Amino acid sequence: MKGDIIRATILSEKIIPNMNEQYRKQFPMIPDDHRSLGLFTADCDDVCYIGMDEASKSTNIKIVHATALYAGAANASSKLSGEFYGAFSAPNPEDIVSAFKVINHVVENDAYFISCNDDDSISYIAHTISRSGTYWPQISTVKEGEALLYLIAPPNESMYAMDAALKAAEVSVAAFWAPPTYTNCGGGILTGEQSACRAAGEAFAKAVQYVADHPLQLLPGGGVADGIR
Repeated sequence: MKGDIIRATILSEKIIPNMNEQYRKQFPMIPDDHRSLGLFTADCDDVCYIGMDEASKSTNIKIVHATALYAGAANASSKLSGEFYGAFSAPNPEDIVSAFKVINHVVENDAYFISCNDDDSISYIAHTISRSGTYWPQISTVKEGEALLYLIAPPNESMYAMDAALKAAEVSVAAFWAPPTYTNCGGGILTGEQSACRAAGEAFAKAVQYVADHPLQLLPGGGVADGIR
């Protein structure tokens, strides 16, 4: 239903307590003192990026993979593949367990999509993060410790709403993903003061909802749109 929270589900998660040395060397970015690896899949990529970054703030992990899978969860290639594959290393299994606890908490409670229509076929995420961990600086110009706004929606919705978000508050573009992404969406990361990020997120949400409600209306209130069809 419109306005409903759509939560993600982790589909599989495993720990390799002590990696084989040949196997470990296949991941050049793993630090020399990291012997353990955590692996997981989920039916939504976006909330897992948020969860992994959150885990990086309080645990000694290195994010090795954070990858969206093609086409999205509705078109998953196997039962447990979903839409996302993630991997992170740590010195020992206890660190991996601690990180998984944070990731699961974020996925189950903190990060989610909002539905824009009755059948949940249009949805968005506009998630403000008060302080970046180590993941966002890997994929954007965000610096560790900065506030940010993570935005994703379907193609036309996202591109229309990104402009609205940037006009609504003193924020700047730290990453921009034009459609099509692996999951056929669009969006980006904006940075600024936490209050500005929240204001920009509210504008993004309103604009996505407008597109969902009026897909063929060129301008709010009609105007020149009235003469098109």
